[in-house]
Amino acid sequence: MKKRVEVPFTKIQGLGNEYLFIDRFAYKTEHDWSRLSIVMAERHFGAGSDGIILVEPSEVPGCDFRMRIFNADGSEGDMCGNGMRSFARYVYDHGLTRKTEFAVETRAGIIRPRLILKDGEVEAISVDLGVPKLERHEIPLARLDGPVPAINEPVEVDGQVFYGTGVCTGNPHFVIFVDDVWQVELEKLGPKLERHPLFPARANIEFATVKSRDEIDMRVWERGSGITLACGTGASAVLVAAVLNGFADKDVPTKVNLPGGTLIIEWKSDGHVWMTGPAKEVYRGVFYYEE
Repeated sequence: MKKRVEVPFTKIQGLGNEYLFIDRFAYKTEHDWSRLSIVMAERHFGAGSDGIILVEPSEVPGCDFRMRIFNADGSEGDMCGNGMRSFARYVYDHGLTRKTEFAVETRAGIIRPRLILKDGEVEAISVDLGVPKLERHEIPLARLDGPVPAINEPVEVDGQVFYGTGVCTGNPHFVIFVDDVWQVELEKLGPKLERHPLFPARANIEFATVKSRDEIDMRVWERGSGITLACGTGASAVLVAAVLNGFADKDVPTKVNLPGGTLIIEWKSDGHVWMTGPAKEVYRGVFYYEE
């Protein structure tokens, strides 16, 4: 016999990339989180989101929190840039920390967000995404015998060959530069590219158009979520790919424009990639779930 449970949550969005946050410091009930994410993320019969994020204590020495992310299709993600900014806003606004810099455990490693305050309120969040992984087995790519970094890597879909750059910024990304991102049939190409045999762990697919050496337009098909309005690790991967292809420069804060807004991305000379942008709480609620 099914029982109904009540799951309290907070919805936060970063440039329209929206997640439902469940505070595991207060809410102790265990669930099949993968199944719950599918149900809660559904936009007609659920709360509607790109997935759920669990805010948990960490057992890793030196880490303040643990973040677990489940996509709308139920798959567990490694990390999420916009999700991390929203995570940082959640723990600060909900009184779980008074720190403005802290360490968060993720499946992609330890991530360190930094809150930017104005008059005591969170104005923006910067996230140190660490050093991007460019080795083929780290991205990962199934084709291991090519050059590193993997620039102009060919992939064929429906008889059409695309050339992209492979980058891992906490998640696997494949960046394809085009003349006009708005002419790309993303809803058609995205799912086929995401699951292409070249990507054994699937991949986030970005199409990008370089406007200048410090401004890039992009659209993204996110692994496990489909078309989203923004992707922080994707925007970071786009800048890394632009630098590798000679379209942009290190140590230059670069505007990356997404359908949901603009992120500032900088690949510093020490190798670390920094992402800066907003995050905003939308509402709080209780989800009624039968299991």
